[in-house]
Amino acid sequence: MTIYLIIINFIAFTMFAVDKHRAVTKQRRIPEYALWIVSVIGGAAGSFLGMRACRHKTKHMTFAIGMPVLMFVEIFIIYYFFG
Repeated sequence: MTIYLIIINFIAFTMFAVDKHRAVTKQRRIPEYALWIVSVIGGAAGSFLGMRACRHKTKHMTFAIGMPVLMFVEIFIIYYFFG
């Protein structure tokens, strides 16, 4: 479980960084639904860190509010079921 969480959060962080780079260089973007999917399957912490580190999607209310909420839900689930 720990290895999965490390990998999925690394992927999520990387996706936000790549999408930010693509946005700046006006290249084809990663769809928002793909960013959400990787977040929902365990990568919310990596996504949140990617948002903050790259200053990406921070003005989108669904991301600015939804991602921290999802992160806390995932932390609660992991703690409750595996802690």
